[in-house]
Amino acid sequence: MNAITAPSAAALKVPGFWRRALHHRSFVLGGALTLLLLLAAAVSLVWTPWSPYDMDMANKLKPPTGAHWLGTDTYGRDVASLLLVGARASILVGVIAVGIGLVVGTALGLLAAAKRGWVEEAIMRLTDFSLAFPAILSAIMMTAVFGAGIVNAIIAIGIYNIPTFARITRASANAIWSREYVAAARACGKGPFAITMQHVLPNISAVLIVQITIRFAIAILAEAALSYLGLGTQPPQPSWGRMLSEAQTMMFQSPLLAVFPGMAIALAVLGLNLLGDGLRDLLDPRLARAR
Repeated sequence: MNAITAPSAAALKVPGFWRRALHHRSFVLGGALTLLLLLAAAVSLVWTPWSPYDMDMANKLKPPTGAHWLGTDTYGRDVASLLLVGARASILVGVIAVGIGLVVGTALGLLAAAKRGWVEEAIMRLTDFSLAFPAILSAIMMTAVFGAGIVNAIIAIGIYNIPTFARITRASANAIWSREYVAAARACGKGPFAITMQHVLPNISAVLIVQITIRFAIAILAEAALSYLGLGTQPPQPSWGRMLSEAQTMMFQSPLLAVFPGMAIALAVLGLNLLGDGLRDLLDPRLARAR
């Protein structure tokens, strides 16, 4: 039975995968930018040029210098340090929010594909209802009830990710359930749970991996937007979105205050999107053979 599983499940084990990956421009560039994001967050755990929490009003709005590589903000805080620590907030929100969507959404999608009938219809209608409440709108509603904060932002973004993962999982799983090796597994007496875990889930893993990178990029954008509106990461914790919000009143005095966090958000999202595009090309057996 294991000999006739779909090729996408073992895409990473195909001989020459990493050789092809290193020659794929989108994968290499996206991986480098994503690695830079992770490295910035990791470095900020042990070192920053200056404390991102200490204010120095005497040195506010300073241009880039040898002491302050990217200058200082309206409170005299070092911009480079704020960017490094702000990367942690983006990664934290992305990991937890995408994790919520992945676990819950994948479980619902697999259940819908395995049960079909009214169970599938109920799950799909539930996802349709969830899509009517985008992350920002959900966060605004949660803020009105529970108050602003990063926890509410994570929950809102996570709920927004659930229907996307559920729909993609259900569509991909339905394609696997129609394959011959699943029919053979049924003939051998395997139940829906065993088939789902042994055949369906492994063979849609490539699709889920690609979707994770895409939703991670969207989560970073959503966190920045919520922080910009004052609904996400709260002071004194640095956030790229709040850095943009604070910089908008100083566009003429110090335009670089908006440039640096804007570039950080753009590069992080670009890197994750390019990484997702590269993984999609490399993990799709048809595209892999074409290359």
